Amino acid sequence: MLRTRNDQPTLWDAIPPELLELPEQLAKVDRLLDDERFFAPFVPHFHPSEGRPSIPMETYLRLMFLKYRYRLGYEPLCAEVADSLTWRRFCRIPLGVRVPHPATLMKITTRCGPAAVEQLNDALLEQAAEAKLVRMHKVRADTTVIEADVAYPTDSGLLAKAISRIGASVKKVKAAGGATRTSTRDRSRSAGKRARSIAANLKRRTGEAKDEVRRITADLAELAGTGAAEAHRVVANAKRALRRQGAAVCGTLARAVVDLATLLERTGKIIVQTRTRLAGDTPPGASRLVSLHDPDARPIVKGRLGKPVEFGYKAQITDNADGLVLDYEVRIGNPPDAELLVPAIERVVRRVGQVPRAVTADRGYGDTGIDDKLTELGVATVAIPRKAKPSATRREIERQPRSGGWSSGAPALKAASPPSNAATRWTAPASTASTEPAPGVATGS
Repeated sequence: MLRTRNDQPTLWDAIPPELLELPEQLAKVDRLLDDERFFAPFVPHFHPSEGRPSIPMETYLRLMFLKYRYRLGYEPLCAEVADSLTWRRFCRIPLGVRVPHPATLMKITTRCGPAAVEQLNDALLEQAAEAKLVRMHKVRADTTVIEADVAYPTDSGLLAKAISRIGASVKKVKAAGGATRTSTRDRSRSAGKRARSIAANLKRRTGEAKDEVRRITADLAELAGTGAAEAHRVVANAKRALRRQGAAVCGTLARAVVDLATLLERTGKIIVQTRTRLAGDTPPGASRLVSLHDPDARPIVKGRLGKPVEFGYKAQITDNADGLVLDYEVRIGNPPDAELLVPAIERVVRRVGQVPRAVTADRGYGDTGIDDKLTELGVATVAIPRKAKPSATRREIERQPRSGGWSSGAPALKAASPPSNAATRWTAPASTASTEPAPGVATGS
C-alpha cells in the first residue's frame, strides 16, 4: 500500500521553532520535493489499499537525495540520518520514529526501477521549465562511457570464473533436491591452477610464452565445455524433478535451475568467442561477452590515452550552458554518435516546449545530414565540425561569427560545472551494473 506523506507527529516534535529550521540548500530542495508530481511515478508499483503500508514516498525521495548528494551507501545514509536532527527534519522522520532500514530503501529502488527514475527526472525538468529556469539559447551533446563493474576481461579469466561458478551452481541445485543422482565433477581447482600458470608463463623471455598461453587457454575452453555438458544434464534432470513435483515446487530449486541455465548459456558464448580468437579471428565487439554477471556490457573504444578500450555502456548527455542535463540516453554497445543527436534534441523540445537556438557537439557528430535535420527542427545555429577535411565552402561557413553565439574557430560550449541545487538530474545505469550516477533528483538501482 502506497503512502506519500508522513502525517504522524509525535511529542518529540514539540521543540523550539528555531531548531526546526533547515539549512538554506536543504530548505530549497525540501520545497521543491513537495510537488505532488514527484509521487506519481510510484503509484503503479503499489496497491492503493491492500498490502503493508510503504514508507512515505516524501521520506524516500529525500533520503535518495542525501544519498547521491553526499555519495553515501544505504547503510551509512541511514546511520547519518538517525544521528542528525537536521537530516531527520529534512526527511520528514519524526524523532520518535525509526529511520527506514537500508534493505527497505533497496527494495523500493529495485521495485520501481529505472522507469520511475526517468519519470522523476521529467517531472523535475517540467517544474524547472514552468519556473522559467531552463535557458535554451545554447545546447550541447556529448557521449561518454558508463563503465560496468567488471574486472578487465580476458578469455582465460572468464573461462576460469565460468568453471568455478558452474561447480557452485550445480551444488546449489543438488542441495535443493534436484538431480541428486546425476554424476558431476567440480573442475574449479584445475581451472584455477591453469589460470594462475598463465601469469608465470608470460614472465618467460622466450618466444614460446605466447604459444604456451594459447595452449592453456584452449585447455580452459575444453574444461569449460566438459563442465557445461555435465551441468546441462543436471538442468535437464532437475527440470524433470520440478515437473513431477507440480504444485509443490520448491522455489529455491526453481531459482537455482534458472540461474544455472542462464550461466550455461553465457558460458557457451564465452567458449565460442575464445575458440574464435584461438583460430586467429577477432570476435565482433557488438556481441562480445565481457562479464558473466553483466551480459549487456560491451567493449567500447573512445580513443583515450589511459584507457583505449573501456567496458560498459555508451551514454549521451545533452545539457545547456548552465550545466542542466536536459536529456540522457544509455545504449548497449558503441553506436555512432551522429544517430543519437537528433532524437535527443526532439525529446528536449518535447519536454521543455522550446527549440534551442544553437546546438553544438564534437566532431563525432559531424555527418552531412545532421545540420539539415536540426535546421528543420527550428535550430538557428548548428556548430558541429565535420569528420572529414571540410571543403572551402564549409570552411567559410565554420568561420562565420555568430552574434550571441560561439566565436569563430571555437564551435563548442565551455564546460559548466553542475549547479549545487536540486535542479540537476540523476540517472541510473541500465543494467544492473553499479556505476556512479549522474547528478539528479531521483535514484536508480
